[in-house]
Amino acid sequence: MSEKKPERAGEPERPEESSVPDEVWERFIRDSERDIRASAPKEPSARARMVTERLRQREARGAEPEGWRTGPAWQEMRKAEGRTTRGRRLWAVIGVPLAAAVALVAVRPSLLPGDPFKTSSGSASSGATEVARELPAETAAPTAAPSAVAPGTPTLERPFAGSPAERYADGAAGIVVPDAKPVGPLTKEQVARALRQTKALLVGANIDRKTLLGGRPTSALALLDPKQPKMLDDVNSWLRKPDVKHDPLRLFSRFDPHEVRLVGDVVKTRGHMTFKAGTHASVVIHADYTFVYPLAQADQKSTEVARTIVRRVLDIEVSDPRKYQVTPGRLALLAYDEDLSNSACFVYDGFLHPQFDSAAPTGATPSGPAVDPYDRSRELPHSSGVSCGSVSRT
Repeated sequence: MSEKKPERAGEPERPEESSVPDEVWERFIRDSERDIRASAPKEPSARARMVTERLRQREARGAEPEGWRTGPAWQEMRKAEGRTTRGRRLWAVIGVPLAAAVALVAVRPSLLPGDPFKTSSGSASSGATEVARELPAETAAPTAAPSAVAPGTPTLERPFAGSPAERYADGAAGIVVPDAKPVGPLTKEQVARALRQTKALLVGANIDRKTLLGGRPTSALALLDPKQPKMLDDVNSWLRKPDVKHDPLRLFSRFDPHEVRLVGDVVKTRGHMTFKAGTHASVVIHADYTFVYPLAQADQKSTEVARTIVRRVLDIEVSDPRKYQVTPGRLALLAYDEDLSNSACFVYDGFLHPQFDSAAPTGATPSGPAVDPYDRSRELPHSSGVSCGSVSRT
């Protein structure tokens, strides 16, 4: 009979001829049972099932347990996030315009009222002087001389300091042409052209740099009517051989470039222009302008600046070419007068000679009462050539 151990309930059958010792086999069985129990799913406890059901019911009602999404910490976090989002939106709306405004004020702080940063050039702390504001255009003769201005010495950098001219317009911008309208047989377009040509004549005779430096005033001469008896011939003779009776300064502002140099590129200009009907189927244009010239001696090392002031009053006529022997598009001079201030007296070489404190005076000693060359309210007497008054300011 063969011997065979009875099998235990639940034990795996082992080979009959196994050589594994019994104690090893039993330990294997115990370990396997322990591992199976450990890995088997466990049913939740009754308390766990109750808590889970309570949370599910709160979520179904829209309620959440405090401290998770509805607790104070979470609420503060949501509020902070909301403030940040609104802040970003607000910056998107006002941030760019505000930044642009800040940049503009940084470039031009004077735009702020009251000059809070003391940036005015007239500030005592800066030592600079305030840039004068330009006067509005003159439309009629003033009734009084300009008031006194803050004293100042003209320099190469600021040649109009201490002068009313600092508020005058620059160059041709100071010659404002009035609005045209028909006059007699002349149309609005013809009158407008005559006004523009009068301005061009003033510019060519008193502002053009070539003319100022003693050159031939070609552009101005081209506007004069060659059919006006003797006019062009007389002017050309003045330029060729000036003398007391043939002085080109009666129409043109000219300086000797060997004696002086212009300071900067600006001639200050102020005046007005009017027009009315003439007696020869014409329009008569009245022009009254003051020109202020800053100059230094020709020596480039010289830094002293002197000013010469020239006032010119012209009456110009443009007639209907269908009725009179005139050249269309040209100007006839009816009258012209001038006032030359701070220039040598009784010197007739065709040039203006400004007077410098550091140089010996040129020409005769000024005689007659002192006048204010900036007083545009006074009438100009016709030049007599027998007196040369002094000036109260330059």
